[in-house]
Order: sequence, then C-alpha cells, then structure tokens
Amino acid sequence: MEELNQVLQQRRQKAQELAELGVSLYTNDFRPSHAILAVLAKAEEKGASLHGEGPEYAIAGRVMTVRNFGKAAFLHLQDASGRMQVYVKRDAVGEEAYAIFKKLDIGDIVGFKGPLFTTKTGELSIAATLVKPITKSLRPLPEKFHGLTDVETRYRQRYVDLICNPEVKDTFKKRVEITRLVRDFLNNRGFMEVETPMMHPVAGGATAKPFRTHHNALDMTLYLRIAPELYLKRLLVGGFERVFEINRNFRNEGLSTRHNPEFTMLEFYQAYATYHDLMDLTEEMISWIAVEVVGSTQITYQGQEVDLTPPWRRLTMDEALTEVAGIPAEVLADPLKLRQTAESHGIALNASAGPGKIKTELFELLVEEKLIDPTFITAYPTEISPLARRNEADPSITDRFELFITGRELANAFSELNDPIDQRQRMEKQIADRGDDDEIFPEVDTDFIRALEYGMPPAAGQGIGIDRLTMLLTDSPSIRDVILFPHLRPESVHS
Repeated sequence: MEELNQVLQQRRQKAQELAELGVSLYTNDFRPSHAILAVLAKAEEKGASLHGEGPEYAIAGRVMTVRNFGKAAFLHLQDASGRMQVYVKRDAVGEEAYAIFKKLDIGDIVGFKGPLFTTKTGELSIAATLVKPITKSLRPLPEKFHGLTDVETRYRQRYVDLICNPEVKDTFKKRVEITRLVRDFLNNRGFMEVETPMMHPVAGGATAKPFRTHHNALDMTLYLRIAPELYLKRLLVGGFERVFEINRNFRNEGLSTRHNPEFTMLEFYQAYATYHDLMDLTEEMISWIAVEVVGSTQITYQGQEVDLTPPWRRLTMDEALTEVAGIPAEVLADPLKLRQTAESHGIALNASAGPGKIKTELFELLVEEKLIDPTFITAYPTEISPLARRNEADPSITDRFELFITGRELANAFSELNDPIDQRQRMEKQIADRGDDDEIFPEVDTDFIRALEYGMPPAAGQGIGIDRLTMLLTDSPSIRDVILFPHLRPESVHS
C-alpha cells in the first residue's frame, strides 16, 4: 500500500508538471482517422515491407508498454480494436513535444499520427510525427494483473480487467454476439420482442425471494421482478401469439458461481405450441448459436467434452432417477420407500413434502451434476410446477422440461396452464406451502387470473439464462466471468 501511495504521488506530480507546461490533461480535440485493427488491415493489403513513406494515420489509445532509448522510444498502444507499436523519435516530433512525451506514463491515453513502417524485427509500426496527450492516468496499471490470485479484484475493478486482459474483453464481445443471435433466431421465426414491467405489485412468475421497494407517490409496495412470465402471458391473452423478452430478473438469494442476484433471462412464449415444440426449437437455436460463436457443435467446457449436435437426450425425471441415480422404479412408486431413500441421503424433508417434492430433491442431489451432454428432463411433478399444464394422461406430472448441460440447468419450459380455476387453486396452495414471510406478503395475482378468464390460447413458454449460455460458449467457470459488474460484498479497505 505504501508503494502504491508513492506511485500515486509521483503520477500526480507529473500531472502537475505537465499542467505547468500548458499541457491540457483531459482534451477532446483529437480525432483518430482509423482504429488500430483497420490500420493493420490496410498494411496487410499492401503486403510488402513498409518504410514510412506512405499516408499518415491518426490513432489513439492507451499506452501499454514503453521502451525508452534516450532520443527515441517504442511503445505499444491499445484501442478497442487491438494493439500496435508506435515509434517516437525526438527529431521527428520536435524537442518540445518529445519532452512532453517523456513525462507520459503507461496507462495514459495518447493520440499519434504518422506513416507506417516495418521494423527490423518485422513488426508493423507507426513512425510518429505528432504526439497528442489526451487523458492522464493517475493510477498505475498492475504489472501482472492476469496473475492476480484474488479474482474478486478483477471483478470489482472490471475496467482494469478489460484493459489488461484481452481474453476478458473477448468474452464480453461474445456475450453481445450470443444475445444478438438469440434475437435474430426468434425474429426470423415470427417472434416479437417486447418490454414488460420490472417492478411488480405482486411477486410472481417463479418461486424465489424478491427484492422489495416502495413507490412514494402511489404509497404502495413493489417487487423487483422474479420473472416476466405473468406479463408475457397477458400478451398472449391480448392476441400477440409469439413474444419474447431479454431483460433482467432479480432474486434476493445467495451468490455462487452459478447465481447472481441480478441476471439476464430470455423468456419467450408461443401460442398453439407444446413443450415438445420448444425442445425442438431449443436444440436448433443453441446448436446454431454454438456454430456461429465457437465454430462447431463440439465444444469443451472446463475440460469436459460436450456434444451439442441434435437430437439431444430426453428422459423423464423418473427415468433419470433410475438410469443415472440407480433408484429402482419400484422405490419411486412407493411413497414410504421414496422418503426413506431421500432421508438416507441426508435430505431433510418437511412432513408435508409429497412424492413429487421428494423426487425433485433426489434429482437435484444425485442426477443434475452428471448430465454433461445436453439432456431434456421431462414429466416434472405437479406439486413443484404451479404454472405448468397438467399432463392429461397423468395429472400428478406436468408437461414441462428443464434442459441440463454440463451439470447445470440452462432452460426451463412447459406447456402453459391456461385454466383460470386450476391456476387460482395452485397459486393458493403455493402461498399456503410458503408459510409466513416477513419480507413478502404472499397473494394471488388476481389480475392475472382475470386475464386468464378472458381466455388464453394454448401455448408453451420457456426461459433460458443468457448468463449461463454465455458461460457455456465462452468456457467460463463462474457467472461472474460473464457479468460485467457482478454483485460483491463491500470493500473492507478503500484505496
């Protein structure tokens, strides 16, 4: 810390000296003619070695390295597109400009102008004829930022992470591309992108603890949305038959490598479709996006080979418990033996927990992490699926699936429940099962029930976590690696 404070003091001293020389430390009058990547592309077009006799290019960016040789210096300049070398010679830029240049630091944002040439080592460079300080950096860049063991520093100071680690910037460029491809895929299939409220008068659409706030003018409690589901279904009632939304959800729960309190979700609904249709669509969409982003449906995630080539495996929850966890079918059919099996694995159960809840607990403990290649798990118990349509042949299960890849849930979908009487009963049961809660007043969303009473067409809907999809396609181990500014505990020491 003492060493850092000394460097900060030295930088401020340099800034003061530059100001005394009449140098503006924060200008906005330099206009680059080209991005660095475009300059490199121009040179590639020319093909042969360059000797500084062609047109001049104006580039601007952050100084990343400097090698001084008395009357000349080499440096590497980095902009949003890439990095290239600049050669600054006192005789070429003038003695006064060179004196100012010598006071600049690594991390400063500087503009240069000059022709291209190729060094003796074959590196394409700009021979500066003009040096223009643009922004003074008062804090030093870490020398070995990539090697920091405290990853929280990278997450907390993402701006420095992006400066120093090109692969981090690439991850977020891929995230933008993935989101764009999702939009393209759905737009091309007749879906309409919409925006629905982020603050809800009733916390609904999923079973999770919400964030609560208060609107002063209306004097009412509002909840940051857990999911947009109930509003998107209202649009089905209103006559929009294919809708989607990509936006934020908020859940006031724990943080982990898979969970952030604020996360991005794609949610879409299609009238006159079933969950089977959405399994087909999901296979097609994700495998296509993988080819566009990674170049193949064969990917590697954290050392595991994953095959995204359709068709993907489809198992009911009971089949998965038998095939993957080794629980005999006769045990799954016997409520007493099922409960005993769960308790033998250390699962704590309420007395009110039914077979569906117990199966789900066993599945999460014994099966999920073993589903590496894409697997659709279907036939979820009705008691844990309050918004899904009951299966007509077996009312104890619903027409629902969850998609698992690399041992984690990536998507959740079902044929939608559109019977308002059944929906009200299930919401009331969900509230009763929840019990007392000091942070939320559980209530039935009566306006949503009213919307269903007008008649919602049969439909299927699905949510896909954009963060987790990005993790998969960028080989990122933590959700914090794909969120620009993840939530963290407050800093204990401010510097």
